[in-house]
Amino acid sequence: MLNQKTIEIIKSTVPVLEKHGETITTRFYQLMFGNHPELLNIFNHANQKQGRQQKALAGTVYAAAMYIDNLEAILPVVKQIAHKHRSLGIKPEHYPIVGKHLLLAIKDVLGEAATDEIIDAWGQAYAVIADAFISVEAEMYDEAANKQGGWDGFRNFVVDRKVVESDVITSFYLMPKDNRGIADFIPGQYISIKLEIVGEKYTHIRQYSLSDAPGKDYYRISVKREAGTVNPDGMVSNYLHDGVNVGDVLKVSAPAGDFVLDTEKNTPVVLLSGGVGLTPMMSMLKTVVEIQPERSVTFVHAAANGNVHALRGEVEDLSELENVTSYFYYDSPTEEDRRNNRFDVEGYVTREWLKEKLSIKDADFYFCGPVPFMKTVNRSLLELGVKDGRIHFEFFGPKGNLEE
Repeated sequence: MLNQKTIEIIKSTVPVLEKHGETITTRFYQLMFGNHPELLNIFNHANQKQGRQQKALAGTVYAAAMYIDNLEAILPVVKQIAHKHRSLGIKPEHYPIVGKHLLLAIKDVLGEAATDEIIDAWGQAYAVIADAFISVEAEMYDEAANKQGGWDGFRNFVVDRKVVESDVITSFYLMPKDNRGIADFIPGQYISIKLEIVGEKYTHIRQYSLSDAPGKDYYRISVKREAGTVNPDGMVSNYLHDGVNVGDVLKVSAPAGDFVLDTEKNTPVVLLSGGVGLTPMMSMLKTVVEIQPERSVTFVHAAANGNVHALRGEVEDLSELENVTSYFYYDSPTEEDRRNNRFDVEGYVTREWLKEKLSIKDADFYFCGPVPFMKTVNRSLLELGVKDGRIHFEFFGPKGNLEE
């Protein structure tokens, strides 16, 4: 435990972290990767290039400083990050490397303002925070390895089927190469895929939501092709679409993630998605249908038009069931979409529509998609009086803030 003086010193740095946090974390990654380039085999290059990882880490450091005397308050954040760390293969031996370079970055950015007293206090605080992560992650590693069908690290899976779902999304059905059973998962969770791309010095790891219900002998991911091949996001998704075929082997980590459907509840559930954000929602929808056939579920999906709308047929088939209702939003429908009545609403999801069409009072809401979409949905639900405990969402990538 930290003594009171150390806690006071850490708390005194909160305003500085609020102002200089991203500068510190940007410098941290520069220093760490400069001294340990092998870690580029683990970290997401796209998130680094686009500044998302730096921003997310700055937010985490800021929260840790603010709640250094009550780390239980940020336990949900710790668990969310720990899921990603376990999925990526972050191990205890990585934490001293991170701590060393975080302190160097603080000293580098703040200069003389980072006194020996402050650096020493942060060294002690980091040790406590690191121990919290290591402890939580150890439990997650044990659970992933020891559950039925589970495993440690990355396991070889064969692409059994590859299905084009739209102009931009393709599904991959993955089966274990060793023909042994696979771990069950909770709808909403994801797996990590480790790729070795020809011409690339480092491996690339990407996390993809599982887009089918659990309990199958395969995992399904549905991947959006990102525009272009120059940026790291585009490189990986284009490689999967163009370079990975049926029969190829992919390295896969066991399912992880804390954005999950609560199947202990029987309240109405509303699933809202934009674009490829529908992937975890498909798993949730199909799970409700399979194991909670009496539970009311509403599926709302927003897409540009029918050309990019994936998995539409699966939702339409399920919408024939008594407990399932679906709505499709297109903001740029084609003439063919209009002729064939492929969508329910033209435009974007609004608070007024949510109020009119959905069971606001009793439902639990899960949503995922582009950040502007999620901000609109989150703000609308809060304005309509939905309590935080009934609002659940997932960022693809590092955690962000919907209330900025």
